[in-house]
Amino acid sequence: MIKLRVLMVEDNPSDVELELLTLRRDGFDVSSDVVQTAEDFTERIRTASYDLILADYNLPQWKGTEALEILRGENLDVPLIVVTGYLGEEKAVDYIKQGATDCVLKDRLARLPPSVRRAQEEKQLRDQHRQAEEELAQKVIELGRSNAELEQFAYVASHDLQEPLRMIANYTQLLAERYRGKLDEQADKYIAYSVDGATRMQALIQDLLRFSRVGRQELDRRTTDCRTVVEQALKNLQAAVQESGAVVNWNGLPVLKADPAQLTQVFQNLIGNAIKFRGPETPTIQIDVERKDQEWVFTVSDNGIGIPTESRQDIFVIFRRLHTRTEYAGNGIGLSICKKIVERHGGKIWIEEQTKPGCCFRFTLPAEPVTMAAQEAQA
Repeated sequence: MIKLRVLMVEDNPSDVELELLTLRRDGFDVSSDVVQTAEDFTERIRTASYDLILADYNLPQWKGTEALEILRGENLDVPLIVVTGYLGEEKAVDYIKQGATDCVLKDRLARLPPSVRRAQEEKQLRDQHRQAEEELAQKVIELGRSNAELEQFAYVASHDLQEPLRMIANYTQLLAERYRGKLDEQADKYIAYSVDGATRMQALIQDLLRFSRVGRQELDRRTTDCRTVVEQALKNLQAAVQESGAVVNWNGLPVLKADPAQLTQVFQNLIGNAIKFRGPETPTIQIDVERKDQEWVFTVSDNGIGIPTESRQDIFVIFRRLHTRTEYAGNGIGLSICKKIVERHGGKIWIEEQTKPGCCFRFTLPAEPVTMAAQEAQA
């Protein structure tokens, strides 16, 4: 027997008995309460829990179908089936659109048990969906908390390691300067290893501190001219640009809402990588942008050595390097910082497949309406 607690909106005792008898004959163990007014209905649903509501279409005091509005007002999800003597097809469709599970005529009560079973199944599916959404929301909250704790740990650990590591680096360098050539060759080699290890560890700690700071800093969103951002990135890379002879071209960069300092880091890292991983030709970097719906899509492409297809899934992972330190300097943190900054702005970043040599990075940023002054500055 399927237990079922029903609230009946009905003013005819005979109809109440007939509906309950129909359900019991079909295997339901039914308990019920009966109400005839909106006030009684509201009081009942506030003080008791029901599996189902059977509502007559028209009562002397009120329309039973108005119970749908009361349920919504109380934020309750209880299946409601309209059981009435007559209801036109148009009305029936209208009530189902409003939220009723079904409409059953009193002279066709054989349809009531299947309708009740379907209502229960639909309610179970809604409950499962709601529970899954709540669990997902909770996991998102927990993940956010965990990420914040990891960022805090990374910041504290890298910050606190700076001083003792500085002492180790200083003293190993002092050993190298004072005793190089005065001990045997093996001792010189060990000291050199110590100096190199301490120096590399310092660089790693400093990069970890940079990465953690990106997530800890408040976004300073303001109207930002991307031309100014790119120009600042090139000033920061002036030495590398002059040494390599790199050519950087861009067209029609927009004005948008962003943190100018962090956006500068994105362009600086992407342009800097294009210069670092250049091929035999003079580095040529092209920056393009197009508006797609509610976002700007930026493209930064170059003619460098490119990235193998099988390695592209790893390039945004912190400290993941594709080359040895003897080939290229750095710890593999620049693209990780780009990804973090872009995602904090509500965008995404990826590497695009292309047939010609080099790399093509794309990232998106939300597009927002800008003032007339900003549009004139952009022109």
